[in-house]
Amino acid sequence: MQRFKKFKLTEKHAGGRPTKYTPEVVKIAREYLVNYETEHGHVMPSVVGMALVLNITKTTLYDWAKQEGNEFSDILAKCMNNQEFTLLDKGLKNEINSNITKLALGKHGYHDKQDTSLAAGEGVSINMNFGNGD
Repeated sequence: MQRFKKFKLTEKHAGGRPTKYTPEVVKIAREYLVNYETEHGHVMPSVVGMALVLNITKTTLYDWAKQEGNEFSDILAKCMNNQEFTLLDKGLKNEINSNITKLALGKHGYHDKQDTSLAAGEGVSINMNFGNGD
């Protein structure tokens, strides 16, 4: 038993506003991936930056990405790839604050881990007898 009717992205539905998803929105989103810096002054591409340019919420972008039959899943994936590359590239060139770079790269799976195991290997016992010389 299906309780809710699924709507296509371009379909108007009762009980809510019509969607803002149009071919023009897709075009602007794709252009944002290329000109986020030159046209919009953004240091790196981001989902929230794209949402601001499109005058919608980032939640709407994520909702569109989950729906079949649209391009936003691919667009958001490319945005995250561009963001990761920009962070690495500008971080290595020291063009972005290193703390911000480290924080943002954590969202892409990069982590600063320290190895706390013994150099000789784990499980090795070291006998340190400080007795009376026996």
